[in-house]
Amino acid sequence: MRTTTRVGAYVLGLAAVFGGALGIGTVTGSVGAKAETGHHMNTESGDEMSGEHGGHGGQGGAHGGHGGGGGTPGGLLVTDGGYTLAPQTTTVTPGQKTDFRFTVNGPDGKPVTRYTPLHGKDLHLILARRDLSGFQHLHPTAVGGGVWSVPITLTDAGAYRFFTDVQPVGAEKQLTLGTDVFAPGDFQPKAVPQPELTAKVDGYEVTLKGELKPGQPSPLTLTVSKDGQQVTNLDPYLEAYGHLVALRSGDLAYLHVHPEGEPGDGKTKPGPDITFDADVPSAGTYRLYLDFSHEGTVRTAEFTAVAK
Repeated sequence: MRTTTRVGAYVLGLAAVFGGALGIGTVTGSVGAKAETGHHMNTESGDEMSGEHGGHGGQGGAHGGHGGGGGTPGGLLVTDGGYTLAPQTTTVTPGQKTDFRFTVNGPDGKPVTRYTPLHGKDLHLILARRDLSGFQHLHPTAVGGGVWSVPITLTDAGAYRFFTDVQPVGAEKQLTLGTDVFAPGDFQPKAVPQPELTAKVDGYEVTLKGELKPGQPSPLTLTVSKDGQQVTNLDPYLEAYGHLVALRSGDLAYLHVHPEGEPGDGKTKPGPDITFDADVPSAGTYRLYLDFSHEGTVRTAEFTAVAK
């Protein structure tokens, strides 16, 4: 069997494969026990978004776990509660920096211009290729008229899932909307890495302790070290010492979790441990992405975990 195919054929296959996966996601229930906005990093520049930034969106718990009627896990719907994620383009040239623009359209069909801030941000964007590679955590900028802009570079060809966590003013709940964006070209899928308890990034070592258990909060502790020494002075980043995203293999059901405690509460230490309660909806393989900041730079440590 050829390992390299044209992305056009790959996309045709997605219609069948992920159409079935969406049906599975619909019956597995909500990803998160609580739903509040996620907070995301810009892997290129750490851009800040414009607009009004408000208070803390909640302490700990799962975020981005809302679904539509029937308890669909977060990120599987492009439209939820009458709100739609609408990119201005769904095709991006791989390897080329692109000004990616999009709107979130309300029930009246018009772009939303007012949001309820959560963890100090109005809107956040996460993307990953359908094989769970190419993860990016981005901060778009409002450019007027409800349009959001962010520079992106999709290094490899393939189909990508774009997620946004938002709570428009007037919406009953926080939403996680998702849509596909394509980078045409030769596509070679990457295997999901085997589960390991240690991840290395830029000289940092992050260890994972805990197991995912479907349908119940699963305590996960991630410990950050550098050069063999535990890091005890993590930077506050978007009102927390870490942010954890989980994507389910197969359909990319989305979960965003914030850690226990918060900077400045008088009891939460800035490392080395960051503890989360992750509530995954089903058995299966998940890719975990931990964002943490130290000495002014945000990094992402990646893990594979299996919920049995």
